[in-house]
Amino acid sequence: MNIERLKGKLAFLREAEKLKDVLRSGHTSSGRAESTAEHSWRLCLMAMAFEQELVGLDLSKVLKLCVVHDLGEAIHGDIPAVSQHAHPDKSERERNDLLTLMAPLDDKLRNELLSLWDEYENATSAEARAVKALDKLETILQHNQGANPADFDYAFNLGYGRKHTGTTPLFSTLRELVDDDTRRRMA
Repeated sequence: MNIERLKGKLAFLREAEKLKDVLRSGHTSSGRAESTAEHSWRLCLMAMAFEQELVGLDLSKVLKLCVVHDLGEAIHGDIPAVSQHAHPDKSERERNDLLTLMAPLDDKLRNELLSLWDEYENATSAEARAVKALDKLETILQHNQGANPADFDYAFNLGYGRKHTGTTPLFSTLRELVDDDTRRRMA
């Protein structure tokens, strides 16, 4: 047992805990701002709930991608979906933040996590494309379910993430269902 490697993993986990305090622009159904950690948790739960429909995908890999996809946000926080167009360097910044966060880890684990993050960010596998779609759908689901401020822009949902949610019949169908929810929220 390598004590230094264990200490490095504990240091990494202590820093990753900051995701619990990184707030997103959406709110929970009780009106409290949602955290990135909560978003990532429900994204994992979504993947598990739709496992039967995710035919041919490696669920273990899907879950790993779900867990790491926003990990870099522990350093500089979340950029709300409605503001991402104003931050063309978002991906680069988040990757650099992830590297900083993973500094205490041994090379093997750091490379594994970085490889998963890169795979997600670049959507280079069927699993990563599925997580991209689920990520967008979870965000819309939360927007629709949340007790958001009166000026919340629900119309944004109708265009958000279309490129990722139209890739399979499952995601297209889920998209139709959450779009129906959005339209009800807008009415």
